[in-house]
Amino acid sequence: MSDLEIMDRKIPDYRLRFMSLGCAFFICAIISLGLGRFSIGMPDVVIILYSHLVGFIFGCCDYSSLDYAMDSVVFNIRLPRILSAILVGASLSAAGASYQGMFKNPLVSPDILGASAGAGFGAAVAIYFYLGSSAVTLFAFVGGLVAVGVAYGVSRLARGSATLSMVLGGILVGSLFSASLSYIKLIADTTDQLPAITYWLMGSLSATTMADIIYAGPLIIGGLVPLILLRWRLNILTLGEDEAKSMGVNTKVLRIVVIASATLVTAVAVSISGIIGWVGLVIPHFCRMVFGYDYRRIIPASILMGGGFLLLVDDFARTMSSTEVPLGILTAFIGGPIFAYLLIMGGKRS
Repeated sequence: MSDLEIMDRKIPDYRLRFMSLGCAFFICAIISLGLGRFSIGMPDVVIILYSHLVGFIFGCCDYSSLDYAMDSVVFNIRLPRILSAILVGASLSAAGASYQGMFKNPLVSPDILGASAGAGFGAAVAIYFYLGSSAVTLFAFVGGLVAVGVAYGVSRLARGSATLSMVLGGILVGSLFSASLSYIKLIADTTDQLPAITYWLMGSLSATTMADIIYAGPLIIGGLVPLILLRWRLNILTLGEDEAKSMGVNTKVLRIVVIASATLVTAVAVSISGIIGWVGLVIPHFCRMVFGYDYRRIIPASILMGGGFLLLVDDFARTMSSTEVPLGILTAFIGGPIFAYLLIMGGKRS
């Protein structure tokens, strides 16, 4: 056997792994449409999806043969929820992988710059003033962007390392918004406002509608596209500031674009789902275990794996008990032990 054949055998077939991940992702999405208290068989799910797809493409389709209850549950209730779970999971995971590569720290999460704290405060303000569900989403989105903007402004005024100043600015702003959120909860009405704020902060997709998908989809896709296009530059950025500059990479512009894109998708995701932790921290570690340390593979894998992971968690949330369990609680129960296992196994390998 030649040396070239030995090397070919040692190189993993990442294309096969991506195909397997994509097929598993698609199968989970189809199965999720039939899961719930009102169970629907897979043949019926496929027929409903096919009928709506034909009607959308050709503009004419006979829906009279479809069961109205099944069609309404699949297309009007479960499909928006499944799409939102995929979008939120993909956003948080891709943002986490991007932040970890840019800051060269595997323990960085998407809310490192205070986006989640700002979004939580914005949502709490909207709930406190009874502004409605649409205003809650809008205020959460604006709050997340304002928090990151303030953190970035503080880092620009501070002396020393720009990366370290930005992280410290995010911690500072996150603490301020968390304190402001605590004050809103303190003065909120305990009969309706406080429970609504608390439940929103736990994270849930139960109230998601197709209008949320229409609002969040373009923004999330617009934020993910730059991360996908610039993912190979993250490999260069991990080498260090001087090495990246010597290879012709404008590190300042690259950091701004990556931070802006990752913050955008994080703020949009939090605005429609509430605060869901661990997805952006744990999933990139799994992607590195399966696809290596090349960000050309990690970013696309994070999108697929993060979307599929949150989709499965949401399936458990709405089927495991008579009352729906908030996603933030489930992701903490699942992500915590998994992350502990990764740390222990990583230490043993070291």
